[in-house]
Amino acid sequence: MRDAVIVGAVRTPLGRRNGVLSTIHPADLSAQVLTGLAARTGIDPAEIDDVVWGCVSQAGEQTSDIARTAALAAGWPDTVTGVTVDRQCGSSQQAVHFAAAGLIAGQYDVVVAGGVESMSRVPMGSSSGGADPFGDSFLARYGVAPSQGVGAEMVVDRWSLTRTQCDDFALESHAKAAAAQDSGLFEEQILPVVLADGTKVDQDEGIRRGGTRESLAALKPAFAENGVITAGNSSQISDGSAAMLMTTSENAARLGLTPIARVHTAVLAGADPVIMLTAPIPATTKALTRSGLSLSDIGAFEVNEAFASVPLAWLADIGADPALLNPHGGAIALGHPLGGSGARLMTTLIHHMRATGTRYGMQTMCEGGGQANATILELI
Repeated sequence: MRDAVIVGAVRTPLGRRNGVLSTIHPADLSAQVLTGLAARTGIDPAEIDDVVWGCVSQAGEQTSDIARTAALAAGWPDTVTGVTVDRQCGSSQQAVHFAAAGLIAGQYDVVVAGGVESMSRVPMGSSSGGADPFGDSFLARYGVAPSQGVGAEMVVDRWSLTRTQCDDFALESHAKAAAAQDSGLFEEQILPVVLADGTKVDQDEGIRRGGTRESLAALKPAFAENGVITAGNSSQISDGSAAMLMTTSENAARLGLTPIARVHTAVLAGADPVIMLTAPIPATTKALTRSGLSLSDIGAFEVNEAFASVPLAWLADIGADPALLNPHGGAIALGHPLGGSGARLMTTLIHHMRATGTRYGMQTMCEGGGQANATILELI
């Protein structure tokens, strides 16, 4: 039987909005990741059948199928195709799912899955151009145009979360990310980005040190007058990219590549699109059921920190060990470059699994429209 294995996983450092990576065109940022992935794995790009690339704001510099543009900008042969995927924040996790399905079905032998978002250069919401993306029928059914920030406050209310809980979660995310950065745990997964002036950027820019409950408590609520969600306990607007080289076990042996992890289970779940952010909970349950694994089999979880309320609600319902959740911090500390985040989380998870000998790891993330992907990886 054909399987889908990951033989290489790299990411850029994540840059703050208008920060160190904001001078790079997103196609060129993607190209650097693709070039670095090929160099690290030793793959001949001519062997690659397709580049499946997540990107959410497909406007301006991120239009015209940035996946194909990135492959050509990387100097890869004209024969390497590319397709751009939008499942909102889960776009590059969905790219992995599509790539895995193509490998198992025999449509691919070697494929790259990943994504990019330059939120400095293509601001969130640019793809709508100010137009209404919902239409009369949707609004007649749900009565409101969904907002992620409002959804995050709805999660707070439904799960009775407090400002202190959300702020403490944010402080812990920064502390874990800082510890990982200081101990060199990100070095193997990060591909340094070279700027136009030759500067090499090799560290995540968003990690903040020395934060306190008092400093976070001083921030005003971002989405409701007496709300809980602030800039401090939400994900950072960021620039970044990540990519994985995927193939089958058989082709890995033929090409002399060493598999790191196998895509064990890949599922989707949908939930209320107005609250929007709760689907990781049913996605997790569905993944466990379909995999035949129990919660105790999973040694590490990556749940995207779109807002602190999302993983806190997930923890409350799923009952996972908090110590296994986002062991090196998450999007609150590192950043959330929308179309690249799924692949960034998976890259971080894969390297953590390999470093710790963790057999099974799970990733899930909330997505626009009230959706979620969930993926279980098995260490090889």
